[in-house]
Amino acid sequence: MPKQKSHSASKKRYKKTGTGKIMRAQAFKKHILTKKSAKRKRQLRRIVEASPANYKKLRQLLPY
Repeated sequence: MPKQKSHSASKKRYKKTGTGKIMRAQAFKKHILTKKSAKRKRQLRRIVEASPANYKKLRQLLPY
């Protein structure tokens, strides 16, 4: 069988850790930042683990 290809859009949005977790950036940090508090914007910088509900699909999109 030929090799599977990774989904190009997903490669840019998700990263796999060494232990196999899938990490993503948080939403709501791109624009309309003046009304958001400094604390809220600072906390949105962190990357978080993707939802377990999406893991099955993400494993298909990012096989490697």
